[in-house]
Amino acid sequence: MRKKPIVALIYDFDGTLSPGNMQEFGFIQAIGSNPAEFWTMSDGIAKGQDASNILAYMKLMFDEAKKHGIKLRRSDFGKFGQHIELFSGVRGWFRLVNEYGQAHGVKIEHYINSSGLKEIIEGSPIAHEFKHIFACTYIYDEKGEAEWPGIAVDYTAKTQFMFKINKGIFSARDSKMVNDSLPDEKKRIPFTRMIYFGDGETDVPCMKIVNMFGGNSIAVYNPEIANKKAVAEKLHRQGRVNFIAPAVYTKDSKAFKIVCSIIDKIKADSDLEYLSK
Repeated sequence: MRKKPIVALIYDFDGTLSPGNMQEFGFIQAIGSNPAEFWTMSDGIAKGQDASNILAYMKLMFDEAKKHGIKLRRSDFGKFGQHIELFSGVRGWFRLVNEYGQAHGVKIEHYINSSGLKEIIEGSPIAHEFKHIFACTYIYDEKGEAEWPGIAVDYTAKTQFMFKINKGIFSARDSKMVNDSLPDEKKRIPFTRMIYFGDGETDVPCMKIVNMFGGNSIAVYNPEIANKKAVAEKLHRQGRVNFIAPAVYTKDSKAFKIVCSIIDKIKADSDLEYLSK
């Protein structure tokens, strides 16, 4: 029996599905700070030590939580995730795309590829929609409390997860299978069947990889912030992305129309490939 082609929709999180950074919806308030102060401190750590911005914010979260007597267990991160704000239409987006895919003969899978915290995303109201979440995580001690960064995902590290999705590997730790040679026909999801959503320059390496191998990338922008559209337009002019759209995920949105058209093309290409055999 002929298998349905799998189409992977891969999303950055902060600025793509949510209008802010996930730390800003509960955690920063819990330590008695505000976003501007927190990110200024985080940037100061990175600049002062010539360190990774990702590891800097993870250390700052750990230090500030300890200073204010806040436990950082998976369940605590999950509670912060419950308060994440989402762009218009996001909650119903996955059902819309899944139903369209089913009606047009393809299987849809959704993935997160983020420099945010996996534990917070897992507490969000949309966590159950994703086949897998690739993001930063902590290592936990015997009491279940965070004690050290386990995975730090910067903009270049994100690219490895694209190849893992391509090969059907769901272990963040794996560094062997992802580098093993595999014939194209045995790769679970070809890049031509990937749609990448991002909002800025930190997503460029992933966007370029998807484009390079025949997939599609979409730069979304917050329609309420004027300069965000300019960033997306710049990426489009530079050929980094195929499309730009407001970060609106309703049935009548530009993003949904783009995705439906890409799904139609993927299905047509799959049919032609089948008929050519």
